[in-house]
Amino acid sequence: MADISISDSIKPADIVSENNKAERQPGSGSFGSALKDAIADINNLQNDADKAIAKVQMENAGSIHEAMIALEKAGISFQVMMQVRNKILDDYENAGIGFI
Repeated sequence: MADISISDSIKPADIVSENNKAERQPGSGSFGSALKDAIADINNLQNDADKAIAKVQMENAGSIHEAMIALEKAGISFQVMMQVRNKILDDYENAGIGFI
């Protein structure tokens, strides 16, 4: 059985686009822009999965294997994003700042 790797879609380099390499240097760029880029990438993975599933369902032209891989990539990236979100909220609450 062939090994299937999805790690190439979940690399830190993919979170921030190639055009923003200068902004990733320490002291430059912002956390907010990196977060927005990561969310946009995750949204693109979700859209790609939806398109792959629709291709299999409606057009019978797509591969069920490709659709499942796209769906898993989107699901895993979403789970990672939720864990990062939870960690940020925990750190924020533990800092004693609290919500307004």
